[in-house]
Amino acid sequence: MSSVGDVQPQSMHFAAPLPLASGSVLRDYTLAYETYGTLNASRSNAVLVCHALNASHHVAGTYAGQAKSEGWWDNLVGPGKPLDTDRFFVIGVNNPGSCFGSTGPASPNPDPAANGRAYGSDFPVVTVEDWVDAQARLVDALGIERLAAVLGGSLGGMQALAWSLRYPERLRQCVAVATAPNLSAQNIAFNEVARRAIVTDPDFHGGHYAEHGVVPKRGLTVARMIGHITYLSDDSMEAKFGRGMQGTAPRFGYSTQEIEFQIEAYLRHQGDKFSEYFDANTYLLITRALDYFDPAAAHGGDLTATFAAARCRYELVSFTTDWRFAPARSREIVKALVDNRRDVSYAEIDAPHGHDAFLLDDPRYHGVMRACFANLAKELA
Repeated sequence: MSSVGDVQPQSMHFAAPLPLASGSVLRDYTLAYETYGTLNASRSNAVLVCHALNASHHVAGTYAGQAKSEGWWDNLVGPGKPLDTDRFFVIGVNNPGSCFGSTGPASPNPDPAANGRAYGSDFPVVTVEDWVDAQARLVDALGIERLAAVLGGSLGGMQALAWSLRYPERLRQCVAVATAPNLSAQNIAFNEVARRAIVTDPDFHGGHYAEHGVVPKRGLTVARMIGHITYLSDDSMEAKFGRGMQGTAPRFGYSTQEIEFQIEAYLRHQGDKFSEYFDANTYLLITRALDYFDPAAAHGGDLTATFAAARCRYELVSFTTDWRFAPARSREIVKALVDNRRDVSYAEIDAPHGHDAFLLDDPRYHGVMRACFANLAKELA
């Protein structure tokens, strides 16, 4: 197996306004994307990969001259890998509202009243369904009528599910990993605490911090620390850190603000690193899109009625120690699909890593994904 090698980001501009679920519109926007592999003559082998909260269109490969620039799912996507780019044409797209090249809060606001300033907190609220509609426009522009598959993990899995409901005739297979049909109250609560950390940072300035030449780094750091805890299992944190300390013994004479335990150092490092590259307004937008996702709401909460519109085949994967998107949530989706006599496969992987398992190299998980896409490739041959 090898990498797709050095890749080049691309961008596509859309002049037609994108209607949003909120009733607002996104005007004059750009989407950043990358592609890997070759589109076949019948344009039937395209796989769209949807990203999660802090990821982007850079799914696989590296950027020339940049160390540690591997795509966030490079272990899964590439020649000879489970999603084999020798067989499939893979598309990674950055969603509107993100901060990695697509139009987002840091982009200039086209409203004349904004006088060329960045959107900041004036960027319109976006939903998972809005993202899917934007992705569909990109797929149209690439000349692809029907996707071989839409794939995503976590929030990306929600987008894959939304594709199967919003454009049921436009994909052959939906592959949804470590996801849920909606967020639990506990999940919404975690998101709200993280958002409050950001908006109460003195440098937030109502979301227009760019005009003040500052970034709410403290709030972003704490938000990431909170989120990171939820991505790991208790077992994985215990195995990696336990009660290990930075020194050989407690330093009782030090301020309570000092780092004593290794897990503290790890979380602060992750938070500090995140605050250097991620946009605070984007964090607020994306976590709220997570909160809003609930396709069954239009059907009185009946998930079986919701998936009556589905037409594609489904592959769902969950992980036993993922307590943020627990296997029980995937089973809810499986039951709804079985109730509708839809073609569905489900794998529940006994993995110790928690929610982050969908990004890791578990051989059983990758075996499931390899078999899924190998079967799909045979159908397309």
